Amino acid sequence: MKARFCATQEGLLNLFGAQYARKKELEEKLKVRIGIRNDSITLESKSKAGLRKAQEFLQGFLLSSENSGNLPFPEEIAKDEVPEIEPQRDREEGGILVTAGRRANIYVRTRGQALLYRAVRENDLVFVIGPAGTGKTYLAVAMAIEALRTREAERIILARPAVEAGESLGFLPGNLKEKVDPYLAPLYDALYDILPREVVTQYFENKIIEVSPLAYMRGRTLHKAFIILDEAQNATLKQLKMFLTRMGNGSKAIVAGDVTQIDLLPAHSGLLAVEGILRGIPGIAFTAMDSRDVLRHKLVRDIIDAYAAHERDHGA
Repeated sequence: MKARFCATQEGLLNLFGAQYARKKELEEKLKVRIGIRNDSITLESKSKAGLRKAQEFLQGFLLSSENSGNLPFPEEIAKDEVPEIEPQRDREEGGILVTAGRRANIYVRTRGQALLYRAVRENDLVFVIGPAGTGKTYLAVAMAIEALRTREAERIILARPAVEAGESLGFLPGNLKEKVDPYLAPLYDALYDILPREVVTQYFENKIIEVSPLAYMRGRTLHKAFIILDEAQNATLKQLKMFLTRMGNGSKAIVAGDVTQIDLLPAHSGLLAVEGILRGIPGIAFTAMDSRDVLRHKLVRDIIDAYAAHERDHGA
């Protein structure tokens, strides 16, 4: 079994030392075979658990090294000890490691997230509908970053409708970028929370990661890309068709939305109708989250349930 992820040249130097002097030592301690080519690290092991353990350790060290800017070699290795990593638990208990984040490793944490994770692994196009605070966008971005690290994808495209919600973009101050950036803020937030700021900046400069209003997707063909459409409840059926037909060879797409927070007229939201059109097509999956998947303040779950009860009793 193999695992592959990327590292900066500085990270490789921090981890393996000059001329990869520590490579053999790491292979012996982690019980994996390590291959290094350009900015890519490949791990090989007969043990799936051992492979995951080694990958977690090495990626965690690389991120720590990138953030601190120094060259510390892991004390655990120097002391002839490899840190024990808790074995993977059942998916519903949040034991799936999605990727190594800037502050901590990112795991699946709820049943709904586990269903989304599995659906993305098994399908090229996944729709996920759920209320605010369930981590739809964050998990999607984390999976996209992991796909980039393992070279399952060559770039990440993040899109979101710039719905005016009562305000005209033409009357907002600033140039076009300044007008639309507030709508894209949640996508930026997820990126900067998972990756160091300088890495995100480098990815933007090299067009490895793009964040774009949905309208700017027209006419593009996106090969070997991980594509995410956030706030999809504010896209019309025609806009969804335009977005979905951007997928090129080797691409995956996640469409995320919350049908309780539609800023269009409800009848105009494409997310309400698309399942009836696309369900049953191989390679397309639909998943759902609910208040049990909310990870924000404990009151958020109660607020969502209270609003749902009110709408059932009085109509939306």
